[in-house]
Amino acid sequence: MRKLVACPLSAIYYLLFGGTLVIFHLVQWLCFNLSGYTAHKKSVDVLSFFLVANTWVLGTRYSIYNRDKLPTGAPLIIAANHQSLYDITSLSWFLRRWHPKFVSKIELGKGIPSISYNLSHGGSVLIDRKDPRQSLAAIRQMAEYIETTRRSVIIFPEGTRSQTGRPRPFAENGLKILCKYAPSAYVVPVTINNSWKMTRWGSFPLGIGNRITLTLHDPVAVNALPFPELFKQTEQAVVQAISVTK
Repeated sequence: MRKLVACPLSAIYYLLFGGTLVIFHLVQWLCFNLSGYTAHKKSVDVLSFFLVANTWVLGTRYSIYNRDKLPTGAPLIIAANHQSLYDITSLSWFLRRWHPKFVSKIELGKGIPSISYNLSHGGSVLIDRKDPRQSLAAIRQMAEYIETTRRSVIIFPEGTRSQTGRPRPFAENGLKILCKYAPSAYVVPVTINNSWKMTRWGSFPLGIGNRITLTLHDPVAVNALPFPELFKQTEQAVVQAISVTK
């Protein structure tokens, strides 16, 4: 019965989602080319709001915890588990004050209205996972960018999304490069719960009536701990707060 109800709601959602991407692709282009970064950033914030709001049609609700713990005026390395596309939209909206950028796979840099444009022009970096040299160079570029601008980067150390909510082992290379070249940054572990339920039946129908939670753990200064200890502490903080329920 639940899956049957999800079908028409998913159809409505996809119409809203597609329309949002098409409209804001043009809005972003105009803002970026006519006014530069500040206007483009504001357009991306509004885009993020609508991408989150579109999911309300599916009965999706969001909660974010401990956002007040985040420092301001310092670069942030936000390390989160990865469950679905909805991780990206929710982090973009709820952490917009910190100018979040992404370490994203290169395939997303072309062909997707709004998304590809933002990744290519908004300060994020695109990595080719088949080319380790390119990937590490791009991540170093991102680290130097946040160190200079005092902005934030979001990285998913699992690499591939978990389709069941159960975490995959974290890979350390990306986080290690970010910490090395952004020495004044803070690492912020973030646990995302229940976003995998949005695609529990695949891309259609989408899951309905889900409550996605974002839990921000205590920030740790990059230079406060040796990297192996910092990495272990970050992974443990994220993983221990994951709740996998059907």
